Amino acid sequence: MPDLVCDACGATYADGDRQHCDCGETLWYELATDFAWPADSGSLWAYSDLLPASDPVGIERAAGGTPLVRAPRLDDYAGCRVRVKDESANPTGSFKDRGTAVATAALRARGETAIGTVSHGNMAMSTAAHAASAGMDAVVLVPDDIPEDRLGHIARYDPELYAVAGDYGRLYEESFALGPTFVNSDSALRVAGQKTTVVELIHQFDGTPDAVVVPVSSGGHASGTWKAVRELRAAGAIDAVPELHFVQAAACDPIARAYRNGDDTVSPIADGGDDTVAYSIANANPPSGDRVLRAARDTDGSVLSVADDAILAAQRALATRAGLAVEAASATSLAAARELTETGRLEESDDVAVVATGTGFRERPPTPDSVRRVTQEELRERL
Repeated sequence: MPDLVCDACGATYADGDRQHCDCGETLWYELATDFAWPADSGSLWAYSDLLPASDPVGIERAAGGTPLVRAPRLDDYAGCRVRVKDESANPTGSFKDRGTAVATAALRARGETAIGTVSHGNMAMSTAAHAASAGMDAVVLVPDDIPEDRLGHIARYDPELYAVAGDYGRLYEESFALGPTFVNSDSALRVAGQKTTVVELIHQFDGTPDAVVVPVSSGGHASGTWKAVRELRAAGAIDAVPELHFVQAAACDPIARAYRNGDDTVSPIADGGDDTVAYSIANANPPSGDRVLRAARDTDGSVLSVADDAILAAQRALATRAGLAVEAASATSLAAARELTETGRLEESDDVAVVATGTGFRERPPTPDSVRRVTQEELRERL
């Protein structure tokens, strides 16, 4: 197992169970510098040289290998050349499966029989499903205001499930002192798996896009994205690093606020974003927010926020122009690409990859207003 390092201060730790540096930053595994592209990208395990785990079982084997869809009918909408990394093709429908697969494989190799997580929904579902597949116990902590339909999706895998009242950020911190190993949003194991989203994307792109746009909540996926491009560049696998742009919902955007203000640290906000359609990424106190700021600035990218009406419009465009059903939180990446071109940060000729982090088939769809109810006789007249 590689050492854990702090990208903020450079401290190194050999303790594989440690979560945070003495300076307070979340740790990640040291950067890999020896890597060659595999023949294909059938799953995240194609990039095992970059991973702190091996020997996957069950649905771990199916994590990753998601399509990168060239979507020319979105070009006019976004104002640039669009490719969509469709993470809904993962076993439980979101990119969270990448981090969970690596985590469960690594914990099993250490002889552990249980895994825990704190999550709004997608990560909870992924953790419970992977534990069930691998024969491990799962402890899942969710906020007590989580929608009932999400509870149903998580509970079907039969984890030890707790809906916990109180501050969500505090719950994240306190979970590390509980029974099983908690693999939360920005833990080193999860970041190691989630970085394969962009490793795989660049492999499929057969080159480097001009920009990658990723939704951000806690900062774990953003951390993995930044780590991926740094590792690939250090290993000589890519000649240039793409701009990394991260996006939040305007109703809950502490990282974007800090970026706009020129701050180096992210301050929690009072509004948890319960009213936003992008519930999955509404995190008022993101534990790796500071790292997201560093990632954006290091790659000449940005952190921005988009309003709910722009998110819903982008979600509809993905469905009607690209045939992709994504959750509202995922649509923020396309909404952000559109805003970045409107403000001149991106150009019409730029090749831009937008990451759609999760499926929309679990969300309650809007009431349709275009259904034509007819008799068979009327149908024959119309068609």
